[in-house]
Amino acid sequence: MASVGIFVGLVVVVTILSKSHADRNVYPSAGVLFVHVLEREHFKGEFPPYPKAGDSSNDPITFNTNLKGYPDRPGWLRYIQRTSHSDGVLYGSPTAEHVGKPTIIEITAYNKRTFETARHNLVINIMSTEEFPLPYQAEFFIKNMNVEEMLASEVLGDFLGAVKNVWQPERLNAINITSALDRGGRVPLPINDLKEGVYVMVGADVPFSSCLREVETPQNQLRCSQEMDPVISCDKKFRAQFNIDWCKISLVDITKVVPVHSNRPDPGTGVLPDIGEYNPPSELLKSKDYFADFLITLAVPSAVALVLFIILGYSMCCRREGLEKRNMQTPDIQLVHHSSIQKSSKELRSMSKNREISWPLSTLPVFHPVSGEVVPPIHPDNYETTSMPLMQTQTNLQNQIQIPQQQISGKWYS
Repeated sequence: MASVGIFVGLVVVVTILSKSHADRNVYPSAGVLFVHVLEREHFKGEFPPYPKAGDSSNDPITFNTNLKGYPDRPGWLRYIQRTSHSDGVLYGSPTAEHVGKPTIIEITAYNKRTFETARHNLVINIMSTEEFPLPYQAEFFIKNMNVEEMLASEVLGDFLGAVKNVWQPERLNAINITSALDRGGRVPLPINDLKEGVYVMVGADVPFSSCLREVETPQNQLRCSQEMDPVISCDKKFRAQFNIDWCKISLVDITKVVPVHSNRPDPGTGVLPDIGEYNPPSELLKSKDYFADFLITLAVPSAVALVLFIILGYSMCCRREGLEKRNMQTPDIQLVHHSSIQKSSKELRSMSKNREISWPLSTLPVFHPVSGEVVPPIHPDNYETTSMPLMQTQTNLQNQIQIPQQQISGKWYS
């Protein structure tokens, strides 16, 4: 395993190694990016030999990290491991609040081929620094990098070197690195070698250069609002290796930031105070009278419904006017018209019953297949013909009356 503190042009190994199963001690500085690599090769010797044939040098190994006595890591410490065949990385930026407080991280390695485990402890001793915090901080968003690629000391050193050429500070430190997914970004599609993107925050002791200030000009702000790339003169110093989204750059001068002090309540120990034994209520409870509740929920709605029923029944049964009163209030001319229409309708109905029309097959007499006797029709002769079918299928049958037809010359024939 290896831990590094990132400075410009300098990689300091601060890990103290002892015996095989002893604790590892690292000494990061507050306000400086801390990176600790969990090397798979270091843990392979911890697993016993596997009796079956296989390539032990390529065993799938995963890591689990947590603060000793707790299920997760401290809030400032992150962990990433892409696959079981790659190294894991612990990274983060401790603050001055953690100075002088040893942080013990339990590291458990799982060999997925042999199902063996190995556990080590990593003791993080955070040290204070006079340079913390650096007054000028700039955060860049690099679109063509993943977080584990950016955490490599060579890649991060190249980026800090490019920033130093643009900014020209005396002291330049990497403060923090954050994946775009932790800022609400989306997982990229697995096409065209797309990357997640990473935010890199650096700090310096001199004001921002004119090149970094170019993104704040009205022209570039307008281009950013239109989702166009701003025109930055120093972008060519990064373009060869790093694709920076200049619209997302953040420049902060902490000397001009007004501090906001919030009085946080004391969380306490989490243990309830001792107030003695619990005394349950007495069993001699006074019975409750539910008669008033009965009246409110049942009697009152029933009484209202009964009154409404009586009013409705009186209106429908006792207030009927009748035919005589209706006729008395109706004008005579309207009654005469109504009577004539009613008589005409009855006359038409009686005429429609007596019209001579071909009977359907179901009404004609039939012969019994054995005796030869005439069987009466299904319907009587006075059957109402208004419901007969309009189309007849029989012709020239007995007891059928044909409708006279008109010749072309105008003469009638039967």
